[in-house]
Amino acid sequence: MNTATITQAQLNTAELEQKVKDMYQRVALDPHGEFHFEMGRALAERLGYPGTDLDRIPAEAIDSFAGVGFYFDLAKLQPGETVVDLGSGSSMDSFVAALHVGKTGRVVGVDMTDAQLDKAERLRTAGGFDNVSYLKGYIECVSWEDGAFDAVISNGVINLAPDKQQVFDEAARLLRPGGRLAIADIVTEVQLPDGITCNATLWAACIGGAMQADRYIEAIERAGLRVEAVQDNPQYRFISSNAQAASRKYGIKSVSILAVKA
Repeated sequence: MNTATITQAQLNTAELEQKVKDMYQRVALDPHGEFHFEMGRALAERLGYPGTDLDRIPAEAIDSFAGVGFYFDLAKLQPGETVVDLGSGSSMDSFVAALHVGKTGRVVGVDMTDAQLDKAERLRTAGGFDNVSYLKGYIECVSWEDGAFDAVISNGVINLAPDKQQVFDEAARLLRPGGRLAIADIVTEVQLPDGITCNATLWAACIGGAMQADRYIEAIERAGLRVEAVQDNPQYRFISSNAQAASRKYGIKSVSILAVKA
């Protein structure tokens, strides 16, 4: 079996999709509620986001930030570039990307959760981010033409996808030659047992879908992307006792990755 893919027989993907939507609706609407993961500005700053950037984007987007790492130092976005943010949520990373690409650049956020998209659009309008737009859809299948983007970014989302190979294939399709994939995500040091990988609740909690790190890198390279950098994000941590226990047992951790399309 391609280990980048979990089949319908192993995981109820319809149940997973609903649990993810429910989870991230809460992230959008009640960012100060109780979650197994940390959120907000303190997390963003600890991961490496410059305060000068955070000061220039809507505070409500930062409140709902549930990313797992920092990768903008790897992405090296330039003025005038086009960027797609896979799993854009309430748009903190899309707004940061918009600062980097400037008025002549463009950022497209892709998300499947209505509450996140509604919040992001409200904040985009209020903040005057005319170079940002949103697309409702799935990160495995983005309704955009081939080679349209200079960079694909994503933060803590690909681990939620049942078919990670399809996500990386789609990222490669969207990138122009020489374009960059710059992401942060949750991976494991050892392969998770079936009891975890087949549990939709644990997937939605960013644990059950975490892929073994070497296999994750192999999936990116199978998509035709050359991995150039992999860095651990030790500043990221789970906060619930169950998530912390799983992290210790299976080496669940955050990494940031840069890959380039040939």
